[in-house]
Amino acid sequence: MANNIKRQLFSGVFYTALAKYSGIIISLVVAGILARLLSPDDFGIVAIATVIIAFFNLFTDMGISPAIIQHKALTKEELSDIFSFTVWTGIAISLLFFAASWLIADYYDSQILRILCQLLSVNLFFASATIVPGAMFYRNKEFKYIAVRSFTIQITGGAGAVTAALCGAGLYALIITPIISSILIFVISYQRYPQRLRFTWGLAALRKIFSYSAYQFLFNVINYFSRNLDKLLIGKHMSMSDLGYYEKSYRLMMLPLQNITQVITPVMHPIFSDFQNDKAKLATSYERILRFLAFIGLPLSVLLFFTAEEVTLIIFGVQWLPSVPVFRLLSLSVGIQIILSSSGSIFQAAGDTRSLFVCGVFSSVLNVTGILLGIFYFGTLTAVASCIVVTFSINFIQCYWQMYRVTLQRSMWTLLRQFTSPIILSMLIATALLPLYYLTEGDNIFFTLLLKSMISFLIFGVYIQITHEYDLIKKARGLVRKIRRK
Repeated sequence: MANNIKRQLFSGVFYTALAKYSGIIISLVVAGILARLLSPDDFGIVAIATVIIAFFNLFTDMGISPAIIQHKALTKEELSDIFSFTVWTGIAISLLFFAASWLIADYYDSQILRILCQLLSVNLFFASATIVPGAMFYRNKEFKYIAVRSFTIQITGGAGAVTAALCGAGLYALIITPIISSILIFVISYQRYPQRLRFTWGLAALRKIFSYSAYQFLFNVINYFSRNLDKLLIGKHMSMSDLGYYEKSYRLMMLPLQNITQVITPVMHPIFSDFQNDKAKLATSYERILRFLAFIGLPLSVLLFFTAEEVTLIIFGVQWLPSVPVFRLLSLSVGIQIILSSSGSIFQAAGDTRSLFVCGVFSSVLNVTGILLGIFYFGTLTAVASCIVVTFSINFIQCYWQMYRVTLQRSMWTLLRQFTSPIILSMLIATALLPLYYLTEGDNIFFTLLLKSMISFLIFGVYIQITHEYDLIKKARGLVRKIRRK
């Protein structure tokens, strides 16, 4: 059983990583090109449209997707009923968002925002219609197929956005990718798992998953405001340029977060849901992942803090220099967020979406308070970023207390032991990079980025080897022997 779980987890992570990391170069190239062709104002306006449509998108899913993964006994007829419900609600929500575009544009005093929202309304329908066939991929653990689908969409969407920008589409180029992606995801998913459309709301089938999906949905709503209120308020009470700089900093912070955790977390819920009746085995399996994420995330936070300027200028260009202080502060939360982002899968796998909701409420109240203080009391982007770092840190403590004391009913000391060694490693890297940060000030940014990265990786590798966390030398020797045999 353990070997089977390990094999499934490895297979899932491998194919997810293959798709995710093959798309990193694509996303960076696309982001770099668009950042040089468009202004901070353009990115600010599109950021508003993206954040608002994300709110409406909450009502397309309503916690149904993870509920389908968790409830493995749902019949084909019940899945068709749920699919019908998502299609009808998708149409209604799309029309509602289209109609709301006039109010949104008036509120932010931007008529181009109205057009953007109207164009993006099509995404809501396709996102809703994709819920059931999309969830079936994860329930059946078809991670290879998911990887192929993801890579295809990344290539197509990225090519479309760059082509549009080079042809003079302006800020409309920024919405090409999400529109193309939503359509392609539906087409590919439906082709793989076709569903019958019925003239029914599917309420009988929905009742079977309601107790699970309700708390998941409430968590999603709460988490939305926790994650997006800063952008909504900056766009309204500061300026679109400020929002553009902030959005770029936030996106840079999210890049490692998305490309590390989104390789692992999509795999966790489908696999760990098999342990929903064995909390001890669930906790033990999760702690291995926790330790791994801590060893990746915490040192990465340190490296990003000391290379914030180089990373920003290389990817986006010198016109985005005002975003560097914001990105430097936000980078301090990267490690915490990488670890924290995996927690939702454990609450889901344990069937404890109520605790997930509780954590969401606490996080939202805390983050909203921090954002309001940063915008209305201090009034600067760096203050907003600082408040977000503090609130994420407090949220981290509360979330894992809830998980270990309530959901897993396990000692917190077991959790703390997973973080001791990664924290020591991070402190060693910070000690090495601090004097280097001042000594290399004003030098070539490519050189300083390379130097800081090499020193960090060297310390990381030596520490991992010395502490026997992972035998890198043995692994390298084994790889050499394999090459020689071939």
